[in-house]
Amino acid sequence: MNWRTAIYVILLVSLTVVKALPRSYRDIEEKNSIGQRFSQLQENNFKAIAMIMFAQYVQGGTFGKAVKMAEDVTDLAKRCAAAAGENPDCRKPLDRIFLDTICQEEHLPRFTDCCARKDPERNDCFLSLKNASRGFISPLERPNAEAACKNHSRHQHSLTGYFIYEVSRRHPFLYAPTILSVAVRYNEMMKNCCGSAEDPTHDLEECFRRQPVKEDGLRQEHTCGILKKFGERTLKALKLAQISQKFPKADFATVNKLVMDIANMHKDCCRGDMLDCMRDREEILRYVCANQDILSSKIKKCCEKPLLQRSECIVNAENDDKPAELSPHVREFIEDKGICERFAQEKDTHLARFLYEYSRRHPEFSAQMLLRIGKGYEDLLKECCKAGAPDDCCSRGEEELKKHIYETESVMKTSCDIYKEKGDYYFQNELLMSFTKKMPQLTSAELIEFTRQMTTIGSKCCQLSQDKLLPCAEENLDLVLGEICRRHLTDPINPGVCHCCSSSYALRRPCMGKLEIDENYVPLSLTPGLFTFHEDLCTTEEEKLQHKKQEMLINLIKYKPRITQEQLSSVTAAFTAMREQCCKDDNREACFVRE
Repeated sequence: MNWRTAIYVILLVSLTVVKALPRSYRDIEEKNSIGQRFSQLQENNFKAIAMIMFAQYVQGGTFGKAVKMAEDVTDLAKRCAAAAGENPDCRKPLDRIFLDTICQEEHLPRFTDCCARKDPERNDCFLSLKNASRGFISPLERPNAEAACKNHSRHQHSLTGYFIYEVSRRHPFLYAPTILSVAVRYNEMMKNCCGSAEDPTHDLEECFRRQPVKEDGLRQEHTCGILKKFGERTLKALKLAQISQKFPKADFATVNKLVMDIANMHKDCCRGDMLDCMRDREEILRYVCANQDILSSKIKKCCEKPLLQRSECIVNAENDDKPAELSPHVREFIEDKGICERFAQEKDTHLARFLYEYSRRHPEFSAQMLLRIGKGYEDLLKECCKAGAPDDCCSRGEEELKKHIYETESVMKTSCDIYKEKGDYYFQNELLMSFTKKMPQLTSAELIEFTRQMTTIGSKCCQLSQDKLLPCAEENLDLVLGEICRRHLTDPINPGVCHCCSSSYALRRPCMGKLEIDENYVPLSLTPGLFTFHEDLCTTEEEKLQHKKQEMLINLIKYKPRITQEQLSSVTAAFTAMREQCCKDDNREACFVRE
């Protein structure tokens, strides 16, 4: 490591405290000024975020190259903060400065096409090259515990800087504030584990298994996917439902302000502008913690934590208690004589007020279900506010609402009943049969992974009480469906999946649930290699055996999509008998070939 890198990483990790920032940051001139950003964030934080941005954009670049680009931008920012008027580069928008820096670097042929484009298309091109798929970069390996502790004692700052770089390039959609908070937890883990290394009773390897890196990237990529595919209005509606549930005592104006600020934050973060992303999040956290008295009684401990740890704590905090005086119904949105006039004059505000009032009363519903209820209410008003609509038109919507709630709760209850009856493996097999018929174009590995995630949701959510089941199940399932839809964008699956992924965010889960056999799919041909078995089926490792059985199940459904349950049971019994017979045979391989 050369001296420039060494100095850089020593400066890099001053992460536990971020300075208070002025509230005027939303001024457009300040927001686009690199000098202002440098002054507000201070050098260490500015440089750390620059490092994150370059590692996320240039995922295949070396640590040294990321360090060099971060240093170059930080040097410019420092000069601009000192004398902004003397250098025309100081007036450039931040994203342009960062992309110009990448495009000026040599030996980065992957970005030639992007660099030839003009902004904002250039930024969109760079964002499209971000790759968060598993295996694009090999996963971070857990280090040898003793060696890691020796390195940590000698090179603490450089190890943390390198950790930030490695996490950033593997999670290109992870927001900078999240990465910085992960780095804090990494540092704490190293200190806790290595501080006890001399204690002979301390299990160092076990300590290192408790790694701080979480799959926050998936959730943040998911949010950016919603914004990109369904637009700002849908994202705002989703956040309105979530915030109204979390802060039911807050008035509509306060909730609406938070919705606008959070939507703006996600726009900056999803655009890749991590400096504004960090500033936006800090401003929101300061506002929330300064206004606990009107927001929630459940976030006091969160607001006592260091700034970088507050966000995750607040997101995971319990919903506040509903106000005692809150009526159980929102009948004024159905019975009030002036609703059609208000709907005509201020459509979005009226619908937002309905969603706010309904969401704060129903913490037991998922945010996605609340959006469907909001959409149902909008459709009801469109129909009932027409000239000549019957007087009882709006009251009929109440019956439709009850029907939808019952159907949603029934779907989740049925799924949990099956999970409790069958357990992880057989529940996943049920999902495999269903999703292979819906999406036979997916590979065996993809089908097994997606259904494994769904099975994990079952194990996590089906044990919860009825009032917690729906938010847990549908909101986690929504993440998996979002991943399937992003896979579809990369490599189209089929028209049915395309319709569900494109038509409506709120209706995506019910739409996927109603998909049946893909009628346009051409089944696999029966070739000699389709169902070949070897002596590795005799493995005593249950997990490996189950995986092989699931691959066979997928191939069987791809070969015969309309296979009946009776036929499937017959094939399963024959396979079990064959395996039992051949695993006892002296020449196992020959037996499998023969059978």
